[in-house]
Amino acid sequence: MKIRIALEWFLNPDHLPMIAGVVTGKYKDAGLDVEIIEPKEHYDGFALLKSGDIDIHVNEPLHLFEHYFEGIKSLGCFFETRGGVMIRADRVAKLRVNGKIKITTPASNATTNRIGFEILKRYAEKNGFILTRENVEFVETDFWHINNMQKDETLDGAWLCFYNFEGIEAQLQGFENLFIDQFESPYPNFSALEFISSETILQEKGEGICKFLEITNEMAKLCKANLIESQSIFYDYAKEEKTPLMDKIIEDTLHRFESDIKADKERWLELYKFLEELQLVKLSDTQYAKIWEIKQ
Repeated sequence: MKIRIALEWFLNPDHLPMIAGVVTGKYKDAGLDVEIIEPKEHYDGFALLKSGDIDIHVNEPLHLFEHYFEGIKSLGCFFETRGGVMIRADRVAKLRVNGKIKITTPASNATTNRIGFEILKRYAEKNGFILTRENVEFVETDFWHINNMQKDETLDGAWLCFYNFEGIEAQLQGFENLFIDQFESPYPNFSALEFISSETILQEKGEGICKFLEITNEMAKLCKANLIESQSIFYDYAKEEKTPLMDKIIEDTLHRFESDIKADKERWLELYKFLEELQLVKLSDTQYAKIWEIKQ
C-alpha cells in the first residue's frame, strides 16, 4: 500500500522515525511503500491532504486548528521540543525598557507575528515590565537564525526557534541568549509535530496507516536507544555531510520522540484555547472533538 507523507518543511532530524522506517526496510516488510515529500511551502500539505493527493501531513498542532477542514483528523503527536523566541543576551536590557527591537523570522505574517509578540508580552508581564506592539518589528528572512543575527547586528532576536536546533547551535557556538519558551513565558507549547490525515483517507487506507503508526512507534524506540545508528541513518538518507553541529542536534532530538503515538484531544486543548483567545481560530466544541475521533 502506498503511503504518501508531506513534511512541514525541509527534511531534518525531527523526521528520523520515518526515515528509519524507510532505511531499515521495516515499512516495506509490512507491505507499505512510504514516500516522504518535502513541500515548497509550509502549509502545502493541508491542501494536498484535502484533495487526497497525500495520505498524511506532518505539521505543528496550531496549524491543525488554523487549517481546519471538515474531516481533518489528528493521528497523534510524534515529536515535541521547546520552542519560542531567542533574544541576544546583550539586548535583554533593551527589551525590558520597551525599546525598539527587531526580530528575524522565517515567516512574517499576521498569525505568526501575533503569537510571537504574545509570547514576548506574557514574558514581560511575568517579569513586571510592559512591552508594546509598535516597538517589536518582525523581519522575514529564513531559518538560519543565529547566522542571520551574527551577520546583522541590527537583529535583536529570532522567532520560531526550536531548542533542539537553535538552542543546541547557540551552545556549540557560545552565542549567549535568553531563550523565551513556555518555561519563561506563560503560554502553551506548540513546538511539536503531529501526523494529520482525513476521514476519507482513513476509510480507504486505515489499516495501512495503523500499520504505519505501529512501525513508526518501533522506529522511535530504535532511534532513542541508538545514537550512532540514528546519526548514520540520517546522514545516509539526507545525503548530508557529518558535522559536529548536526551530531549534537540529532543527539538532543532523539529523546523528544514519542513512542506511543495516538490521537489525544486533551493534549492540545490549552493551545486551542490560547489561539481562540488571540482570535486566530474558532471551532465549535463538536468540530474540535471530531478532530480526534478515529474510527477503527
